[in-house]
Amino acid sequence: MLVAKNYGHVSGNPAHRGTAARPASKPVTLGDWIGAARLRTLPLAVTPVLIGTGAAVLADAEREFHWLIALACLAVAVFLQIGVNFSNDYSDGVKGTDDFRVGPARLTASGRIPAKRVLSVALAFFALAALAGLAIVIRTGQWWMLAVGAVCIVAAWFYTGGKRPYGYNAMGELFVFVFFGLVATLGTTWVQALYLPQEAWFGAVAAGFLACAVLLANNLRDIDQDKKAGKRTLSTFIGRTGTKILFTVFIVLPFAIAGYLALFYPIAWLTGFALLLAGPALAIIWSYKTPRELITALALTSLSSPVYGFFLAWAFWG
Repeated sequence: MLVAKNYGHVSGNPAHRGTAARPASKPVTLGDWIGAARLRTLPLAVTPVLIGTGAAVLADAEREFHWLIALACLAVAVFLQIGVNFSNDYSDGVKGTDDFRVGPARLTASGRIPAKRVLSVALAFFALAALAGLAIVIRTGQWWMLAVGAVCIVAAWFYTGGKRPYGYNAMGELFVFVFFGLVATLGTTWVQALYLPQEAWFGAVAAGFLACAVLLANNLRDIDQDKKAGKRTLSTFIGRTGTKILFTVFIVLPFAIAGYLALFYPIAWLTGFALLLAGPALAIIWSYKTPRELITALALTSLSSPVYGFFLAWAFWG
């Protein structure tokens, strides 16, 4: 699932919709739709599947790689992430909250496309995620996981949707840690091995921290706009310095976890290659001059996540 990027507030005149304030201009292109999918967040969907699959191979006494199930898990994660991104585009746009964001206008807020069409695309991706999840359940016989999938979709919607979205009340990082870290990683391991070794738990926590770091970079970038809009992110509560410190913690802890695991799985030391991306992101966070510089930090942090996940999975596999 996103790490999702959201901006704005839920208060104000309900008659005001972001699309109403802007007349339609140029037609929406394929590039606009791709931009709305927010490709920078998609690497975060890959990481828990890599780590979870590696832990599943480790837990399976026969060391069998269930590649069909692994691919289905990846499909669930990617489709759900894209669905969240379009859902946030819709919810923030119809509330007028994207009026305060930094960067290109979102589809809904730009007024160039009907909000219901964006909503339809979001629901379509949620449906694709549900179908991939259903295939996993049928293949594994773990019918109780239908409830887990339903909770994931509901949580994805209410991140910015509904009257009281929890993403607007300093709960975003908790959501990301639970669903993009614990649920995604442990779920991937369980459906392949029907067992959760402690390595899966360590990996799930690490994946969650990296996903939270991406969200913090986003919220740090938008801290002034969010304050103006009345959106209460964690960054608006703890301020810039607090956000920088917490971002540092979220970057350092996964590598501390990898260092501990490397005592038992030496290949885990190779997760240090992810620091080639996360390190510069950390430097930008502490030295940036303009909010737009944080877009680079966000992208670097997001890309560091699957690199970390690949090497940790390799360590478990080897």
